[in-house]
Amino acid sequence: MKRLPITVLVSLFFLNGLVAQDTIIQLWPKGVPNQIDIGEKEVDTLENIRWVRNVQQPSIEVYLPSLPNNTGKAILLFPGGGYQGLAYNWEGVDFAKAFNSQGIVGIVVRYRLPNSKSIVKNRHEVPLQDAQRAIRLVRKMAPKWNIDPDEIGIMGFSAGGHLASTLGVHYDDKVYDNQDDADQLSARPDFMALVYPVITMDNEITHGGSREALLGKQSSDELMKHFSNELHVNANTPPTFLLHATDDEAVIVENSLRFYSSLKSHEVPVTMHIYPSGGHGFALGLNHTLLKGWLNGFIEWLSSMD
Repeated sequence: MKRLPITVLVSLFFLNGLVAQDTIIQLWPKGVPNQIDIGEKEVDTLENIRWVRNVQQPSIEVYLPSLPNNTGKAILLFPGGGYQGLAYNWEGVDFAKAFNSQGIVGIVVRYRLPNSKSIVKNRHEVPLQDAQRAIRLVRKMAPKWNIDPDEIGIMGFSAGGHLASTLGVHYDDKVYDNQDDADQLSARPDFMALVYPVITMDNEITHGGSREALLGKQSSDELMKHFSNELHVNANTPPTFLLHATDDEAVIVENSLRFYSSLKSHEVPVTMHIYPSGGHGFALGLNHTLLKGWLNGFIEWLSSMD
């Protein structure tokens, strides 16, 4: 039987509520690194979209497709929000549900943000700590969730795209002490998709708010270079799908162009879609004439790697 387009399936699932969150797992059962308990509270509010701020207990929220449809693939989702909040449903849960309709496990990562007062040191490392731990936990749980451990990818949006690309080039960095056997597993994604991503900390083209939130107002040249992810691509960087709009005024398209050029120069498989319009933060783009089919293109790209 011919599959319905993903845009139709997304609408059906949203209307009927047929996809349910399966489980939430805390990332750090033995204590969150770089953090002390000072009584800070997480903020989780609905403001047209659901915003999560001041994350204190990072976690993964797992959505499983029906077993007969399970392809063995999984995608960890990193919502954006300028490293100051997470657009949790807009760039997280909605995509997890959409991927379920294609037999893909969708996993929303509730990662910590560097502006929390509970963080003790090295604020710039905190999102990457959570990202590495999240993908390792998914690899550990792969048999239980019917996931192929070699088919685990990531997708990030805006500042979440910066975090995803940071994981893609710094997956081997030692940024926390091992907690259990999951930390013996690789944190390298098997593929990554970066949607209107912040890539570089270069003054000329970075998103200033994301850089300041991650690195502080007076960041060193060393830190800026370390988190300019186009500078750290090598032959082992995962195959990448890039998506951006030319008229994005918040995170300008040169971020994606620069990363594409670096991937290409290192012969890393890369596909890039640049749309003439769409602005920033369009997510699924269902109400945009040009963008409403972009997720179909991503699914086709993903299938082409089989």
